[in-house]
Amino acid sequence: MTQYVTRAGLSVAAPLAALVEDQVLPGLGISPEAYWGGYAKLLARLVPENLRLLNRRDDLQARIDAWLLERKGQPWDGAAYRSFLEKIGYIVPKGPDFEIGTADVDPEIATIAGPQLVVPVMNARFALNAANARWGSLYDALYGTDALPGTPEGKGYDRARGGQVMAWAAEFLDLSLPLKGASHAEVTAYRREGDTLVAEVAGVVHGFKDPSAFKGYTEDGPKASYLLCHHGLHVVLMIDPDHPVGQDSPSGLRDVVLESAMTAIQDFEDSIAAVDAQDKTEAYAKWLGLMKGDLSESFEKGGRQMTRALNPDPEYLSPQGQPFTLQGRALLLVRNVGHLMTTDAVLFEGEETPEGMLDAVVTVACAMHDLMKEDGPRNSRAGSVYVVKPKMHGPEEVAFADALYAGVEDILKLPRNTVKLGVMDEERRTSVNLKECIRAVKDRLVFINTGFLDRTGDEIHTSMQAGPFVPKGEMKDAGWLAAYEAGNVDTGLAVGMQGKGQIGKGMWAKPDMMAEMLATKIAHPMAGATTAWVPSPTAATLHATHYHQVDVFARQDELKSRAKASLDALLTPPLLGGRNLTDEEVAREVDNNCQGILGYVVRWIDQGVGCSKVPDIHDVGLMEDRATLRISSQYLANWLLHGVITPEQVEEALRRMAVKVDAQNAGDPAYRPMAPGFDGVAFAAARDLILTGVAQPSGYTEPVLHARRREAKAL
Repeated sequence: MTQYVTRAGLSVAAPLAALVEDQVLPGLGISPEAYWGGYAKLLARLVPENLRLLNRRDDLQARIDAWLLERKGQPWDGAAYRSFLEKIGYIVPKGPDFEIGTADVDPEIATIAGPQLVVPVMNARFALNAANARWGSLYDALYGTDALPGTPEGKGYDRARGGQVMAWAAEFLDLSLPLKGASHAEVTAYRREGDTLVAEVAGVVHGFKDPSAFKGYTEDGPKASYLLCHHGLHVVLMIDPDHPVGQDSPSGLRDVVLESAMTAIQDFEDSIAAVDAQDKTEAYAKWLGLMKGDLSESFEKGGRQMTRALNPDPEYLSPQGQPFTLQGRALLLVRNVGHLMTTDAVLFEGEETPEGMLDAVVTVACAMHDLMKEDGPRNSRAGSVYVVKPKMHGPEEVAFADALYAGVEDILKLPRNTVKLGVMDEERRTSVNLKECIRAVKDRLVFINTGFLDRTGDEIHTSMQAGPFVPKGEMKDAGWLAAYEAGNVDTGLAVGMQGKGQIGKGMWAKPDMMAEMLATKIAHPMAGATTAWVPSPTAATLHATHYHQVDVFARQDELKSRAKASLDALLTPPLLGGRNLTDEEVAREVDNNCQGILGYVVRWIDQGVGCSKVPDIHDVGLMEDRATLRISSQYLANWLLHGVITPEQVEEALRRMAVKVDAQNAGDPAYRPMAPGFDGVAFAAARDLILTGVAQPSGYTEPVLHARRREAKAL
């Protein structure tokens, strides 16, 4: 039972009050009375507007449902549909052209293109790994994954595998940091000549084609680290002829270290399972530790006790011998939750209050510890706090976020627009009005991105009554998705985000399939995206090679002149139409979605794991979070609504797939099997998500998951 204390007329969970008053506020120059009093006034002012906006979502959806039902069975009329959406205010008029005015942005967001990690903040080890993923070993990333054919043999160093790694890395260096008249594969020595780095091949000295790429060095006898830069990303050549790997290299090159995860989102949203005051307080404490710089985690690995902490800043000498440091950690953003859910961490007159508002006032206060640092490692050297705000529907809701963070700045005595916002373009009403959404935060905006899974979930829910949707595997080839992806970049460039903020793309969901990622994810920088999400530090290092292959800012210049994405295509849902699916096709789709839902939900409900690698129906590990759950549950809800499948088919598939998921988790001692009883809370949650999917607000999974997780925690 949560214990509460009274603060400014609010009932605040005692653990949260203790964290804020004993650890967050000291040193900030803000008294607990001012903090809670300011928050109480902010709630009084903004909660009614938050409720109005949520009611507006429901009203628009009801109107769309009614319009679609009136035309059931008729051919799709895109012009009439667009006119209707404009009439009801779903599509808003476009205002005059403008450019964002965001200032004081760190270069990792504004002017450097590179990978971005997203990590559950509640897992300290993962959170620290993500922060420390700024630098990654290319040799390790290649050696231990399927990025190269075959696998290492034996327990020790496999020299043949090492040779593969060195050859691939040499090709990479030839592309990004080429030499004059030689290949890096031929180099027998790297050395400095004055303030220039050169390479020797069989006694002949070769310079770099771009001598200015050499930025710094460290030297200790035969050991050396040579720092170079290409497309704004640093590369370190690590020389150690006595190292087992260096011994096999004619030049003594034992590793190539890449600047990898330039930014990392510490996530309070889709990748965690925070359902009550206890969970929220734990999450805030982790974020506070990151912002203070003192977060650490001890764990056992390979029979040894280890402690992980934030990496220090690496030190180098410039080519002229002057000392300097580089950032040792990814620039951290924090993803708050959206406008929908409420939390029991703060009550007003016995009622829960908006979770997103609490996230805002607590996470920004935590980040002030970073802003106030005068020396040592810092997160933002530009003096900004970076908040990613998800699941907003249209310009009104984005404007509400702007007002919310302005109110937080006032409580915390921060200059206006200290808080920079990332707008997740993952809801349909945001996609079709993206320019006006950006206008609402034009002096705060630092980030927009596309996300296939949540955006598809909202596509299905918004057009639920239009008819059955095509199978999930066909969605990525649908016209609306291409228009969505292109339109996001078009709009970002049109409002002047180039050089001021990130235009991002979605997650690579197969953490064990790095060869496929290397072959395909280059499409993201080619699309004009300055960042894209990756599931691990290793994936960040490999994806970083794509940003050496593509000059993203030059690519953006090319894209500015292309034909703009079609709004009509964006508004056309990918329906089956008159197409009939075979029984086998239907059964396969139902099984795939039921298995995916169960595999994720059982960990969420029973163990509180919000994001993990979940085996799919073919036993391929996929990174799953609430976005993947949303699309799968909305698919089955849509097919149920239109009679493609029956509730009996769903129940039978859930039971069969529960047996499979139980088998896939047999090695987990904390796992609670769903079969043969099928009467556990997790199984009930999976069933709820499908059978009540049509009625869920915007098709979100949070209401069901939170209720069922609280039920499971109470057992």
